[in-house]
Amino acid sequence: MTHSLAPAAIPAAAQRQLRTVTVVFAIALLVHGSDHLRRGMDTVSSTVMVLGTVQLILAAATIVLIFRNHRWAIPAAIGIGFASAAGFILVHLFPDWFGPFSDSFINAPASAKVNGISWFAAIFEIISDFALGVTALRVRRLSGRGQYA
Repeated sequence: MTHSLAPAAIPAAAQRQLRTVTVVFAIALLVHGSDHLRRGMDTVSSTVMVLGTVQLILAAATIVLIFRNHRWAIPAAIGIGFASAAGFILVHLFPDWFGPFSDSFINAPASAKVNGISWFAAIFEIISDFALGVTALRVRRLSGRGQYA
């Protein structure tokens, strides 16, 4: 038996809130990605580049799922929201402890071109990631569905 989260199962106000948070999430993705382009793609390791690309693809897929009211939208939003928030915290806000997994803004070398815009972009992304995960959890609770697929 296939379980589906039909759009009618989600209260309209919760659906609007999820879409609003998703738009902010998409803007945060663009702001953060633009900062990486401004800084230059050569300022990050290939590992960080690959992880960022995977995150961007999964985030874009999640945005599409949400706006199509797909049954996987809520689980995808929970997963990408919290995983992205944790990942960006580890990559940008911790000291350079993780070698090729780091693009630390803590004591970043001048060659990394980290400035106030970089800090804003990273923190904006982290907050929007967390907001997406929390909002998706709320929508799941309001819809009365605990399992999908």
